[in-house]
Amino acid sequence: MRLNLKRAIVTLAAVVLLGCGSAFASPSPSSDSCWSGRASTLLTEIQKETAQLRRHADTLGGFARNTQYSWQSHASYLERVKGHINAVGERIAELQRIRHAVLPWQQQAITQVTSDATQVAASTQAAILHLQENRNYLFAPEYIDHLTTIADRSEDMKQTVDKYLDYGKTQQKLQRLQTALELAGG
Repeated sequence: MRLNLKRAIVTLAAVVLLGCGSAFASPSPSSDSCWSGRASTLLTEIQKETAQLRRHADTLGGFARNTQYSWQSHASYLERVKGHINAVGERIAELQRIRHAVLPWQQQAITQVTSDATQVAASTQAAILHLQENRNYLFAPEYIDHLTTIADRSEDMKQTVDKYLDYGKTQQKLQRLQTALELAGG
């Protein structure tokens, strides 16, 4: 349990620090649309994952204000959040590898999603560690802060991905309209 989340945090931190992986050759300019398409697919997968993540994170956020839940309930939802953030981390790692070949709006999306995911992963790891060491102290201020951060940053990540994907769809529609106008006029 601990190792996978720790690996996700390290991966997210590494991609933030290193940017594009130098082990991958730069694609040719003609393949940019292919890479942009792949980035959009990965962002869509992250969107689906963050929808599920957000539900579990919201439940954890509710646990921060309610004393009726056992440590087992906390552990169960932290495990679910960890699974989702690990899945997001895998997709972010791939996005970071192709970052140099995608559209500027996709690069911005990658940066913002990576930041939110790193915070969710770090808070999830810290909450899990707290729970392992302090099962009877579920209302420690630092633990409550971690649960709140998980809920807040998960919501931010979901909204960020939604907005950027909406922007991408709008850009595509604009390009189709421009092409249609050019064909009609000339």
